[in-house]
Order: sequence, then C-alpha cells, then structure tokens
Amino acid sequence: MKQQRFVDEYIISGNATQAAIKAGYSEKTANRIATENLSKPVIKAELDRRNAEIQSAKTMDMQEVMERLAAMGRGETTEETVTNKGDVIETSTRNADKLKALELIGKRFGAWTDKKEVNGNLDIDIGVGNYDED
Repeated sequence: MKQQRFVDEYIISGNATQAAIKAGYSEKTANRIATENLSKPVIKAELDRRNAEIQSAKTMDMQEVMERLAAMGRGETTEETVTNKGDVIETSTRNADKLKALELIGKRFGAWTDKKEVNGNLDIDIGVGNYDED
C-alpha cells in the first residue's frame, strides 16, 4: 500500500524523499526508503509504465504535429476571436498563421535552406610538433 502511494506521489512531484514522506514513511528514514524503493524492480517497472502513459497522453508525435500544421496551412482550422462587444466568434485561421504553418512544414522537409548537407569522411591529422631548442 505504501509503495503504491510512493509511486503516485513520485509521479506527481519527482522528489523521491517527499514521495516517501507523503506515502507514510518516517521523515528520518524517508531518504533511505526512497532510494530503496527506486531500486526495486517492481516499483521501477510501475514508474516506467506510468510515465509512458503520461507521455503518450500528453505528448504529440510527429505525425500529429504535421497533421495539425497541414490543417492550419490549408485553412481548415478556426480560431475564437473576441469582438469589441465581448462576443466570442469563430474566424478562419489568419493568413500569418497559415504561412507560419507552411514554413514549419517546409523546414521539416528541408525546403528553403541555404545550407548544403555534405556526407563523407575527412581525416584530420593534428601532430604535436617536436621543437628543438637551440
């Protein structure tokens, strides 16, 4: 029970000692218990599993980013705009935002760059000189 609470608290704060205290361990032994808990395979596996869930739920992958940028670039998205009277209306995506989306897509695929990519090997010999002192 304490170990599960430790995992829950550690996910929230990222501080193992504080997680141990909040899970009900003694403040005197919290640091040691925290270190022990983090080294236990079952706790480590649970932390890895929970962190993976959090990351997948909160993080966009590159496909989602590209899909959203493409929708913006095509003008398929809308924005909420507040009028002078305080009304909220939906408006089409601004041209500046469309242009930015297209620019980001272009950068992703290497368009509009002055840089050239060069592949290959280059051997550099940096010798240490032997100087005779006269």
